[in-house]
Amino acid sequence: MQPAELKTESAAYVDANLTQLEYLALNSEMNLADGHARQALTTSQAVIIDSLPELFRMSAETPVEQLESRAHGAFFHALGQHEYPGADGRVLACYSSSVAMEILSRAVVTEIDQMALLHPTFDNIPDILRGVGITLRPIEEDLLHDADLPDSLLDSVGAVFVTTPNNPTGRVVDEERLRRLAEQCREHDVVLCLDTSFRGFDPRAQYDHYAVLEQVGCRWAVVEDTGKLWPTLDLKVGWLVTSANLNLPVDRIYSDILLGVSPLILTLVEHFARDAANGGFAELHEFIQTNRSVVRGQLAGLPGLSFPDLHSTSSVERVQVDGRSSMDIWAALREENVHVLPCHRFHWFNPAEGDRTIRFALARQTNLLESCAKTLRSILADG
Repeated sequence: MQPAELKTESAAYVDANLTQLEYLALNSEMNLADGHARQALTTSQAVIIDSLPELFRMSAETPVEQLESRAHGAFFHALGQHEYPGADGRVLACYSSSVAMEILSRAVVTEIDQMALLHPTFDNIPDILRGVGITLRPIEEDLLHDADLPDSLLDSVGAVFVTTPNNPTGRVVDEERLRRLAEQCREHDVVLCLDTSFRGFDPRAQYDHYAVLEQVGCRWAVVEDTGKLWPTLDLKVGWLVTSANLNLPVDRIYSDILLGVSPLILTLVEHFARDAANGGFAELHEFIQTNRSVVRGQLAGLPGLSFPDLHSTSSVERVQVDGRSSMDIWAALREENVHVLPCHRFHWFNPAEGDRTIRFALARQTNLLESCAKTLRSILADG
């Protein structure tokens, strides 16, 4: 494909959302676009999959309430969330974190028409919120981490939504900042919403968020996800967890959308979470760090190229290329059947801020990542 054709290709998809670009990559062997887990099973995970007939029979014979309790108990405790409200029906199992997000958004808009949202973050969050009619105001990441939110902002919105660890930057709201943010939300009667879907990749994000939220006493909701962690062919659960004082119609809207998730998937989540707590998370962290080092090593030394998220441990890696549009790089890589994500759509309030950055998914086989990084290096070296 010639340069003029690449520009035409990139222009054709410049307004596509990130999930649409991920969809284009699903059939490619060199799919580094979506953040789902697509690496090989570990030895202990393969044992779980080999026991699927037994797990199926057990799931069919066990009351769903027990399966849900065991699944979210194993999952939350593996991630250090010991004070999560598992005993009083405040943990709802959803098909995915996006479904949990849709339910939460539809509940929030019954009372709230303006929300402050972290910027940048994955674009399906602002798309879902805007889709139900909520007006969004950006919270820049540096402000979130460095200072109290302005009173003027909190007085103008009914909710604050934060992703931690953030996608794509990997930045984590630490315990002190979460406590202060929750205090501010309580003082202004603002609902604090968190998306913690990438928590499993970063020990810094595994302090007990629920202990903090319950102690402070603000109104809150948390979206959790299992789909980024384990290569289960997208068999996953998203959890929607809420405070007792939220006073939004979450349960009713949940019942509008689904009855519950598969008992078999709940059983899989329980077993994979127990495996993670028994050394699986440490294995995952080492694997992701190896892949990050491979990508950085293959691209090291290229003029104008940098890695903006040097301290990230998440399963994605941003690469910034000065003087080259991210959509043009995306199109050139796609011509070689390599799929990544351009980052302009993460910057939902100001897309130009992400116009020189692409995102690699790291939860892939190491040799695949190495090959894709070499292809990117060749494209950038050729200009």
